[in-house]
Amino acid sequence: MKKIAFIGAGSMTFTRTLIRDLLTYPVFFDCELALMDIDPDRLAGITRAAERIVREMNSPARITPTLSRAEALAGADGVLCTVFNGGVDVWRHDIEIPKRFGVDINVGDTRSVSGIFRALRNIPLMLDICHDIEKYCPKAVFLNYTNPMAMLCKAMQTYTKVDVTGLCHSVQGTMDMLAGWMDIPVSEIDYICAGVNHQAFYLKMERNGEDLYPRLRERLKDEEIYNKELVRNEMFKYLDYYVTESSGHNSEYNAWFRKRPDLIEKYCTHGTGWNPGLHRYSLDLHIHRDEHWKEEVEEWMQKPIDRQRSKEYATEIFNARFGDQTPFRFNGNVLNRGSISNLPYDACVEIPVIADRSGIHPMIVGKLPAHLAILVNTTARMENLVVEAAMERSKRKVFQAVCMDPLTSAVCSLAEIHEMCEQLFAANKAYLGDYKE
Repeated sequence: MKKIAFIGAGSMTFTRTLIRDLLTYPVFFDCELALMDIDPDRLAGITRAAERIVREMNSPARITPTLSRAEALAGADGVLCTVFNGGVDVWRHDIEIPKRFGVDINVGDTRSVSGIFRALRNIPLMLDICHDIEKYCPKAVFLNYTNPMAMLCKAMQTYTKVDVTGLCHSVQGTMDMLAGWMDIPVSEIDYICAGVNHQAFYLKMERNGEDLYPRLRERLKDEEIYNKELVRNEMFKYLDYYVTESSGHNSEYNAWFRKRPDLIEKYCTHGTGWNPGLHRYSLDLHIHRDEHWKEEVEEWMQKPIDRQRSKEYATEIFNARFGDQTPFRFNGNVLNRGSISNLPYDACVEIPVIADRSGIHPMIVGKLPAHLAILVNTTARMENLVVEAAMERSKRKVFQAVCMDPLTSAVCSLAEIHEMCEQLFAANKAYLGDYKE
């Protein structure tokens, strides 16, 4: 019997989806599902949901709910992490304080000043989880879903011995979207996507050897399609390669869209995508979910269960590593080590990798196009500096990293950035403690 540990199991959507996915594999049909969360109410809620999935899929899988991370990890073959260090009461400061200085944040969980302070809160927690894995299940495969993905994976892959990679659904999700726009079955598209998490680009997109980018350009002449992803479609129009992750996210990562009210109105307000870029979109969504999650669980309990496997990578990776060991290719977050030759060697990059019984094997991508390399290098080097600052507990290096953020530097002076960081450190003191000057 295989054992899969869910750390942060109270993340309802991810946990329910991945439990269902696991049970579609014969090798995991009778597994132990160790559900760990620090919130007893959420743990009870996800346990009910898991019991229903197991029952309706006629699985003999065993469910072990626990508040103890050690108990969940003991003897685990695979670990899935969806933790969130600090609720909306602290996260809101990451959004509200920058707004006073003109830095308008949409999500704030991956980069820009908000993503940086989220990383500072989460890096120590993720390293603690890794140290527990080293102690209780040292051979386990650890898959991280927590943001900011690149900075957390960089820290874990640099400072621990855990077999860890990070997963995001933006690569396959975006390809599904583009395939739909072009009226092509996604299974017929051959692509290479590389960069850093949420800022990777499709360097190749072909069907039977035919470059699909001209077809995509033609489809984007349709105003209805163009307006579905205003920021990303505008980036493609001028940068020539399509970027992963939603328009709202990408509006935060560059200096082009959120530095003036008129640009926010033009690009980030009226798009029809799931995340066009509204101010504090994700924060308000989480506040609503926190207030209504019990109602959502009750509604879900009455709906039919979809038994189809999702497009999430996690269970296919587990299957490749310690299931039936069918190799699986996906885009993972790993240390670069020369895979993208014009990005920092020690940065965490998102590139094609192969999972098999012996490990995760990064593919050699080569160079990013020169203009994309400039953009992504800024991100990668800034994220390296944040991890260094977190490990050294250096307030000065955090400030200097924020200074290099494209959005922040587009609207703030150095003195304003310094004051903003001071206020954010004060708001985060309960989580960060004292950083040295």
